Formats: sequence, structure tokens, C-alpha cells
Amino acid sequence: MSRLSCRTLSLAVTLALSTTALFAQQPDGVSQTLNQLADQPATHLSVTFDRSMLDYASTFIDNGSAQVRRASAQLRSITVDTYHYQRQAFYTPEAMGSIISTYHAAGWKHLVDANTTPAASAQPGHPITDLWLHFNGAEIDDVTVLVRAPRDMNLIQISCALRPLDLLHLSGHFGIPKVDPNAVMVPAPDGR
Repeated sequence: MSRLSCRTLSLAVTLALSTTALFAQQPDGVSQTLNQLADQPATHLSVTFDRSMLDYASTFIDNGSAQVRRASAQLRSITVDTYHYQRQAFYTPEAMGSIISTYHAAGWKHLVDANTTPAASAQPGHPITDLWLHFNGAEIDDVTVLVRAPRDMNLIQISCALRPLDLLHLSGHFGIPKVDPNAVMVPAPDGR
């Protein structure tokens, strides 16, 4: 290889490695399992907002309170994946179990709505939310929100350096779902 192509390759690898560190680090294998979670194929759309896009978007926040501005400054990236099904989906419990196990093995904390039954989790009549948090000390460095509804599924991945309370301040902004006042989010029981 020529000296120029080695430098170019070295620069490309360095940029690729530094860029992937900016985006939410989903555990290996979760993306493939998500495609098998429902009993039917879906249309899929994925959008990623990097730090510069988030800076620009923060200028449009209506409620520019100090807490929201502080929290939004701690975001590195947000990726939103939307899946739409032609008819009501059945979310395969084995695939969901695999996703839960993969996050657990990678050290993520799983929160679920205490009001959700296993039957409703497989075939929801209304949106069901699972929340995974990955901590670096006392700060949250990655968040994954999985919302399963009868005909739609949304996966929101956030790379950040947030305090737990900051998530409430960001609720309803940047595509982060608004906190449901009827949900009772609790640590997931073992195996769920």
C-alpha cells in the first residue's frame, strides 16, 4: 500500500471509531432480534440526530427552562427507529426475552410498566413501554426506550451524560416520549 492510502485508511478507521462512540451503544444482537420481534414484516424508518443537529433543534424548544437546556446540552445523539405493521402485531415472547437477556448481560437496568401483564405484552391493546438505562457511575450514558403498540413499534436510543432527573426534563422533547402519568415504571422482575 502506498503511504497516502495508509494514512487515508488510518484516518478513516479513526473517524469511524470516534463516530461510533458518539452514538448510543446498543448491545450486540439486539438489532437483529428487533426485526424478529413481531410475527410479520414491517416498514422500517430510522433517523439519527447527532450533536450538531441536537444543538440546532434545541433552539426550537418552547419551554426553554434552565433544566431542559442543561439536560439537552448533555445529549450526544438520538436515534429513532419506527416500525409499522399492516395489521395488529403479535410480539413474540421468546424474541422479547432474548432482547431483555441481552441488555441484562450487558449491564443495563430494565424498567417496565408495573400495570402490564405478560398477555398484554405479547399483543398490546395500547402502547407498552420498556426502558433500559446504562450507567457510568451515577450518570446515565445510554438510554433505550422500546414502545410496542398494536400496529407500531418505536425504538429510541439516546447517548448522553444525564442525571436520572434530566430524563423527566427531556420528556416530550427531541422525540423522547412524554412520560405517561398512568405508567408505574418499576425495575423489571427477574426474567422479564
